[in-house]
Amino acid sequence: MNEFRMTIKTNYLCMKKYSLLLACLVVSMFAMSQKAVISFNEKSHDFGKVKEEDGKITYVFDFVNRGNSPLVVSNVKPSCGCTTPTWTKEPIEPGKKGIITVTYNPSGRPGPFTKTITVSSNATEEQVVLNISGEVIGKQSNDNVAYPINMGGLMTKLKVVQLNNVDKGKTQTRTLDIQNSTKNLLKVAIEGLPSYITYSVSPQSLKPNEEGKITFTFNSNKCTQWGPVSSDVYVSLNGTKKFTDEFRLVLMGNVTEDFGKMTLDQKRKAPILEVSDKSINLGTVKLGAKKVAKFKLSNKGQNALEVRKIINKNKELTIRPEKISIPGGKSAEITVEINTKNSIETVFTKYFSVQTNDPDNSMTVFSLNWKVEK
Repeated sequence: MNEFRMTIKTNYLCMKKYSLLLACLVVSMFAMSQKAVISFNEKSHDFGKVKEEDGKITYVFDFVNRGNSPLVVSNVKPSCGCTTPTWTKEPIEPGKKGIITVTYNPSGRPGPFTKTITVSSNATEEQVVLNISGEVIGKQSNDNVAYPINMGGLMTKLKVVQLNNVDKGKTQTRTLDIQNSTKNLLKVAIEGLPSYITYSVSPQSLKPNEEGKITFTFNSNKCTQWGPVSSDVYVSLNGTKKFTDEFRLVLMGNVTEDFGKMTLDQKRKAPILEVSDKSINLGTVKLGAKKVAKFKLSNKGQNALEVRKIINKNKELTIRPEKISIPGGKSAEITVEINTKNSIETVFTKYFSVQTNDPDNSMTVFSLNWKVEK
């Protein structure tokens, strides 16, 4: 009889546990069904061959919100400064369309190119990567077709050196071909390098008409930033330093995090971001006044949750701190101050994004709403 009762009790507990799991699944599916869904007609575009002298080229990526909630594109990040995006910034209702317009500047960039554009939004797929590619046919010159850029007699092929994506913890190396077009010996050096980039010149002194290379190495361990980074550096010839556009080079890279290489144990111990409220309504704010909102971030995982970067394109918002480390089981706050000093009387909705090391939720979009009155 006791065994029969134990069997009944065990079955009851199993059914109860199954019911709870089923309920959680239903709630999760319902929550997912209420989110925005971003759907692109296409995610890549090949411009083919384009002429450098024809100037900037543009392509428009169309998308539709196929979800059940308004879609907000919070940020669009190109992989380099040669690519400029604009996008639909107002909330996009379910079933409505939006666009991402991407413009590429081929000036001083002859040769094949491939660029990425990362779209961040509040959709179920929080980040979508778009791609553009093509080949720039350089300007024809009677002087030096192979080296179209003149830096005081030092000829180069490019003004922008693309170091591209580099996973945190790794290094990336790129070379820039150069030639001495003068009748004198040229000793080449680079000024204004950031701490995370080093260089070498081979040969260090170029004879007249001699070709060589400048090799740049990007060490991501020494870079304190995440995402796209760029630096202006300057070419020095024979010890003469001129910090002008003629001698300027732009070094560009993108510090990324590869969650796909995590082991099962790392995933099990990974940080888990939980946010109690992603949207705060501050009500009415007097013109010229300031007001503060606080967003609570909690780490439900084991390892520390790192706020890598806060992406804020709003002049009205000041966000602190910019970087946070939250131990497992703990919480912290992001303080957002709005300033209506140079504002107008209207209703505002502003968005910002927080990048973390949560492998399942690396980019989270927050919003603030308020009304300005005299």
